[in-house]
Amino acid sequence: MELQKLLEGVSYKVLQGNLSIEVEKIEYDSRKVLAGDVFVCVTGFQVDGHQFGAKAVENGVVALICEHMPEGIDGKIPVVQVENAREALAFMAVNYYNRPSEKMHVVGVTGTNGKTTTTYLIKSVLDHIGKKVGVVGTIENRIGDKILHTERTTPESKELQELLDTMVKEDVSHVVMEVSSHSLDLHRVDGIAYEIGIFTNLTQDHLDYHKTMENYKEAKSKLFQRAKKSVINMDDAAGSFMKDKASGQVLTFAVDNAADLQAKDIEITAEGTEFSLFWDDKEYHVHLSTPGRFSVYNALGAIGACLLLEIPMEDIITGLQENHGVTGRFQAVRSKKGYQAVVDYAHTPDGLDNILKTAREFAKGRIITIFGCGGDRDKTKRPIMGEIAGNGSDFCIITSDNPRTEDPLIILNEVEVGMKKTPCPYEKVADRGEAILKGAKMAKAGDVIIIAGKGHETYQIFKDCTIHFDDMEEIRKAFGEDCL
Repeated sequence: MELQKLLEGVSYKVLQGNLSIEVEKIEYDSRKVLAGDVFVCVTGFQVDGHQFGAKAVENGVVALICEHMPEGIDGKIPVVQVENAREALAFMAVNYYNRPSEKMHVVGVTGTNGKTTTTYLIKSVLDHIGKKVGVVGTIENRIGDKILHTERTTPESKELQELLDTMVKEDVSHVVMEVSSHSLDLHRVDGIAYEIGIFTNLTQDHLDYHKTMENYKEAKSKLFQRAKKSVINMDDAAGSFMKDKASGQVLTFAVDNAADLQAKDIEITAEGTEFSLFWDDKEYHVHLSTPGRFSVYNALGAIGACLLLEIPMEDIITGLQENHGVTGRFQAVRSKKGYQAVVDYAHTPDGLDNILKTAREFAKGRIITIFGCGGDRDKTKRPIMGEIAGNGSDFCIITSDNPRTEDPLIILNEVEVGMKKTPCPYEKVADRGEAILKGAKMAKAGDVIIIAGKGHETYQIFKDCTIHFDDMEEIRKAFGEDCL
């Protein structure tokens, strides 16, 4: 593709050279550049791509896109200056892959909690009516029945546009994607034609990056400024803000407040959730396989999006009933001895609070909570989560999550500060496998063991290594022959 065409929609200044040259592909990783590529000098958190501009030229790139002139660049090679290289990279990728999002129905889901479940509820409805669905998310990327590996909630813009292009080529009609606050703030999703944006909720998370809740909220709101239609949770404190930011049609949902879609008469058991749905002066009965009030909100967001996709309500309700849960999201394991464990991804204060309140609805005995907090992440939530766990549990075991470069014992001590504010008895066990085994051994008939924080993850990250670790595997192993 000609460089000038590649830069359509990008504001730039030519520092030197001619833009009437052909480019093989776009690259922002200097280790991957080949002859004929254009290299985008992205300023990263650890590494500045401008440092590798000269090396990229040595390796045969035909042009550089940069925020400032890199050192040691030949006077003949085209150099284009942009204000933000990440933003330029996104729009260049959109152009390179010929605007793939415009050829499908794209639904984006953002919020602190509930993104993954909401995307899979929508997928279940679309599967029911025979559509081929693409999924972009935390657990996996998926094209129809084909599962693709994923490393972050929302891929970098170049890889994301490549994935969308592949979906177009494989006849995907609808894409449902989780949209993280990082991806919105770092321009990974710029240029995507969102038909619908869904807002689930906003609670404390990612303050290591955003610094303030206001910044976090502003980042999330970018989805609704871009989407043609929006589905907004009006029971959330940030719902009105997101609604005001929305540029197109808005459909609201709620349980407690007035909204277009409302759920009432909610009944929660260990087996699932039932509620009455009110829409357009009609009442419908909805059954979900996952327990919890939060499940109702996830379903309402999914229902709203499906209605905006003009899917009949009867098909929506049937499609929701065909969803039997998501890996690592309130995933239950039962013992022959009459107790059970629930593995969940809850790693935020609100997420943990929701899980514990749901468990209390059906637990006949004690709630034993095993949880930790990740290293190199928002430290302010550690004592908050300790206090929430203590207030919502009968016994707690504070353990490691992904310590990363931090000392696991220091993290445990910071969580303990909040735990001490509650009357709940607890232990600190740094080894997560030992903590799960201890929780299983102390359980009695009627008890519910909550294992929170990692959910679908099958690894644990330490300072010097990453090991295989799966909470589901560990609890099944701990239950042994009694595992159902």
